[in-house]
Order: sequence, then structure tokens, then C-alpha cells
Amino acid sequence: MRQAEFDGRGSRIRWTETPGEEPARVYVHGLGAVSAVYHAHIAARPELAGRRSLFVDLPGHGTSDRPEDFGYTLEDHADALAAVLDAAHLTGAELIAHSMGGSVALVLAHRRPELVSRLVLTEANLDAAPPATAGSTWIDAYEEDDFVAGGHARVLAKAGPLWAATMRLADPRALHRSAAGLRRGSAPTMRAILEGLPIERVYLQGELSGEVEGREALEAAGVRVVTVPGAGHNVMFDNPDAFAAAVAGKE
Repeated sequence: MRQAEFDGRGSRIRWTETPGEEPARVYVHGLGAVSAVYHAHIAARPELAGRRSLFVDLPGHGTSDRPEDFGYTLEDHADALAAVLDAAHLTGAELIAHSMGGSVALVLAHRRPELVSRLVLTEANLDAAPPATAGSTWIDAYEEDDFVAGGHARVLAKAGPLWAATMRLADPRALHRSAAGLRRGSAPTMRAILEGLPIERVYLQGELSGEVEGREALEAAGVRVVTVPGAGHNVMFDNPDAFAAAVAGKE
């Protein structure tokens, strides 16, 4: 496990990595998740072997620190992720990012374009104010202190065992601020960033989640949109073969 300071006050963001050739692949989890849990089984597949791979836990999640005075906005998370790449002496990395992690990766690519050469996004949030069914909506429905006092436990019970297994490791206050930041979105919007980036971009949408909004505009901007058969939001669990093919660039 490695670590880097991310807030100027000694707080550390942490990651594990496997050695290999570059460009490195940097795996970024979604809201309330842990990177290695969602992605290590993909990175270990034969078609992805031999590449340096980093599994980053965003601030407030997994093994990373959870400072109470941190904002946990998309920009804050992106800057913390940049601290990882800087400490790891990486430029031109490939980012494989899920859900909120995809939004963070987009903001990072906008703010520090030299760090990112390719994006593989899985059902990344592209717009502010996601629908009522989104997990961030459940969390942000509470005031922050109410969520910390009891809402966290109620959302855990609602989330189901898979998501709850990693969400219970996230700091409740950090989780709420991350959800609120995700619902606020970024400026420019995540969608505008995605459409404007001059790099290879792949967007994975689970078939069971329905059609991605604005698909035609994304494809017109050069984004390769892939609908993954038999998969919902967690494509890497539901159809690992298709997910690994997309990461390998063979979808």
C-alpha cells in the first residue's frame, strides 16, 4: 500500500498497485465503494496482464483518510487523485472509473490533462441532480448531521449487501459530502468535459440500466458508447468478460 498527502494538512490518500509496463491503468471506484474490490479481479485477467495497475481509494473511502474539514467535492476528489498520480510519477495514464469515480476522472482530465491519456467510464454521472433512484439521491436526501446520526445506517439497510459491504467502510460525513458534490456536478459539466476531451473515451452502459441519455451527441463527439449485455450498474461484476474487453480496447 502506498500513500500521498492530499489536503495540505497531512491527510493521506492510499492505493495499492501491481508492477508492470506503462501507460499505467488507474482504477477509480464509485460512491461508497473500494477500488480493489470492484476492479482487482478485472486487472488480474490474462488479457490485461503486464500493465502497471493502481487501485485508488478516494478520500473518505476504504483505506484513505477521512478529514472532517475536507469538502469532498468532485474537484476535491480530482485533486486528491492527481496527488496519487504525481506521487506515483505518472503521466498519460489510462483511467478506468466507475459511477462517481468516472465523474472524478473527467474533472481530473479537465484540470490536469497531462495526467490522462484514455478514459474507460462505467455509468459515470455526466449531469448534476441524478434521478431519484440513484444512491447519491438517497444519501443527499438527508441533512449532513442527520445522515451521520442515523441516515447512514438506514441507507446501508436499503443499499443491499454488495454495496453495503464497502459503504460501511466509508466515513458517513465524507459519504454525504461526496454525494452532495456529485449531485451539484462540475463546471463545466461532466458531460461537456467528456464531449470535449481530445483523448480516447469509452463509455460503458449496462443493458439493464437503460439507454444512456444523450448517446447520439456523445458518439458524435467521438465517445465510443458500449451497451453491455446482461449488466446493470456494476458492469464489472455482471459481465466481467465484456468489461475486461473494453479496458483492453477490444470491445
